[in-house]
Amino acid sequence: MGIIEWATSPLGQSVPIHIAWFLIWVALIAGMLFLVVHAIYIRYFAKEKEFVADASPKVAAQLPARIPRHSLAARLFHWIMAASMFVLLFTAFLPKVGVRFDWVTYHWIAGTVLTISIIFHIIHASFYLDFWSIWPDRADVEDAWKRFQRFRGESSALPRKFAKYPLENKLYHGAIIVTGMSVILTGVFMMSRVRTIFFPRNPYLFSDMTWGLMYVLHGLAGVGLITLVVVHVYFAIRPEKLPITASMIVGTMSREFYLKEHDPNRWVVEASPNVPRSMADGD
Repeated sequence: MGIIEWATSPLGQSVPIHIAWFLIWVALIAGMLFLVVHAIYIRYFAKEKEFVADASPKVAAQLPARIPRHSLAARLFHWIMAASMFVLLFTAFLPKVGVRFDWVTYHWIAGTVLTISIIFHIIHASFYLDFWSIWPDRADVEDAWKRFQRFRGESSALPRKFAKYPLENKLYHGAIIVTGMSVILTGVFMMSRVRTIFFPRNPYLFSDMTWGLMYVLHGLAGVGLITLVVVHVYFAIRPEKLPITASMIVGTMSREFYLKEHDPNRWVVEASPNVPRSMADGD
């Protein structure tokens, strides 16, 4: 019951060929187990969120009724990436659990769409968005430690409200980067082993051992994405997260939700153009 399956090459060398397919069910069960445990924790054990006061009534009055969160380009990227990700997962793993169809062409096309969308996102985030807003900073770590202390019943100062992205979102983003880039980089090389429109088929590009390790890494990252996608969908449909999910559709969230969850000093939003200049200037 190892996690890697091996075979003997024509040269008599023992080489890895892919992951053990029972890991599909391990990843799926892990995701489902997480959501069950989290739902029970939220329902019976979680305490009401407490934050240090941050926004005065005057600051709140300056804000627009709808807070811009995601641009149209960011939303289109998200949904294109999500669609390609689901196609990749279904075409990769359904044949392994008994659903037979000609999956290879659909798989590499979806992989191409995912790769192009990721390249676009890297350029868009680097030059047109606040690139560092999705990366953990010192304030995230300090406030996470305060929340942990208060969870344990220890005396601690109240944490600040979140920036645009809470620490949990940032850590999830990091996990997606690791698994996603592993899938993409190995997948690009693996495309040379099938017939595509991009380059001639060349199954001898690497040695059997290198190909095997590449397939194993691709598979491990793929089953990791199963768990990550289950967790992501779970949080997207939780009632308290629906305003965030809706903002990925319409691009904005309500001023009330913004003030409840986010610190205006850490996620700065421009004052509403309808607010008189004297009020916006703090006079």
